[in-house]
Amino acid sequence: MLRSPFFVLIILLFLSCKEKKTSAIKPNPNKKEASILQEKAISYFQKNNYDSSFYYFNKSKIVFEKLKDSSNIAFSLIQMGNIQQVNGDYYGSKETLTEALPYITNDKNYLTAVNNFFGIADKELSIYDDAIFYYKEAIKNSKDQSAKQAPINNIAVVYIKQKKYDKAISLLQSILNKKTSEIRSQKSKGRVLDNLGYAYFKKGLYEKGFLFMNQGLELRTQLEDSYGHIQSCLHLAEYYSKADSKKSNEYAQLAYQIATKLNSVDERLEALSFLMTNNSLNNTIYAQKYVSLNDSIIKIRNNFKNKFAKIKYDSKKEKDENQKLRLEKAENLLSLQEAKYQKIVAGIGIIFLIIVIVILVRYYKNRSRIDKIKTSYDTETRIAKDIHDELANDVFYAITFAQTQSLTKEDIKETLLQKLNHIYTRVRGISRENNTIETGTNYSIHLKEMLSTYNSDNTNVIINNIEKVNWDTIDEIKKITIHRVLQELMVNMKKHSEASIVVLKFESTANTIEINYTDNGKGCPKDKIIKNGLQNMENRILAIKGTITFDSEPEKGFKVKISMPK
Repeated sequence: MLRSPFFVLIILLFLSCKEKKTSAIKPNPNKKEASILQEKAISYFQKNNYDSSFYYFNKSKIVFEKLKDSSNIAFSLIQMGNIQQVNGDYYGSKETLTEALPYITNDKNYLTAVNNFFGIADKELSIYDDAIFYYKEAIKNSKDQSAKQAPINNIAVVYIKQKKYDKAISLLQSILNKKTSEIRSQKSKGRVLDNLGYAYFKKGLYEKGFLFMNQGLELRTQLEDSYGHIQSCLHLAEYYSKADSKKSNEYAQLAYQIATKLNSVDERLEALSFLMTNNSLNNTIYAQKYVSLNDSIIKIRNNFKNKFAKIKYDSKKEKDENQKLRLEKAENLLSLQEAKYQKIVAGIGIIFLIIVIVILVRYYKNRSRIDKIKTSYDTETRIAKDIHDELANDVFYAITFAQTQSLTKEDIKETLLQKLNHIYTRVRGISRENNTIETGTNYSIHLKEMLSTYNSDNTNVIINNIEKVNWDTIDEIKKITIHRVLQELMVNMKKHSEASIVVLKFESTANTIEINYTDNGKGCPKDKIIKNGLQNMENRILAIKGTITFDSEPEKGFKVKISMPK
């Protein structure tokens, strides 16, 4: 397969892209970085260092994606697809070219190039009907008549492979019938002459075929078109293969020499196939060369396919990781913004928070500095949440009520006093919940008193076997944890369960303490159990290497089992 059409398209694409880049230059470091990467890729391509070129085109594409520069993204992807085709990775090329399509909007040059490359890939894969379709699409998007000549010529080549010689001749003749000024270049004319002669030859019109093929060879020789020279020699080698094996051999040898010099492997293989046929004496030598070269190119192309696939895989992996990091940063930023918003909403409650903090600081002033800081931090966080959740809205509502109602009226004044008294009672409740915990010999008495405070006209709290636990053998941290967890459990019951009966049963074994809580409240779905205070309970119990399990269903009450080592 001859590569010269590839390079013509590359030059056109390169010039088109250069014009766009020059007109769109901005003082942007990312733009500069992407342009440098793209220039490296082009430099490596010109040196036939395809894996490095593919790597840098891919890197430039990633940076251009950040800039949302569709034109340069498309350019890089088209070049990557072209590199894959040069190295025989036609399926991989089609994937890359498909990736480029969303970035091509109204650029007819890019669309023409992509469709032409699709056609080349399908032609090499022997999917001839699809190849013709894409070549025709390339013709539709061509801006001028001269730009249509390459895909028309390519369609004719496919027709020759399909043995539709009359169609091929008609297309090629239509190009030659154009005015000289309309033919894209003399190299293009040489290619058309050679293909037209080859079509006549395959049809059986040998003299006419030879005439055009010979004209094509002469023109290509004058223009020093080395790649075109190879193709002409191969066609003439085939032409003479039956009638004059010596002449066929001369053209095949010439094609092999030029192809070797230009490292055109496919053309070398084709030349060797003629030499094997024409030289019965040296058949074995040429056959060995053919097998060795064919095995080598298969290995090299498979290696390139793996390299291209790995480059794309690694870049996708890197892109996914970067995306993950960006999401994490965005989540962190969002969390900070939410925290700021919560502070604003809880502004009114800060006054109460400061008062409580002062009380707590005085209360704990005789404790060690480290314990005091830790305790204050935990307490402040919880109190702030209580004030925000329970008081801020009530305070705000009371202020709004006072601002909007006439306080000269006795009933309105009485309503306001009731609201303020309710807030005062809530503040006292929060203060009471955060008093120090007795952990000495009277621990069980104080624990029972705390639990009993939740008795009311509507709720009966039953406490069993609390005295049977030898609390003196349990360390202070675990006693505080039990007190706080049960307190949170009772507060949760008071707020949410609407229970009329609550039973707490304490059990003690040689190594563990078990506490079973049961109420006949309204319960909740199992998937919504671990929230807010319940999550705090679980964290506290896990911190002392214990376990806590929750069991609840709507209208079937609420159960908790706590187990911890002594």
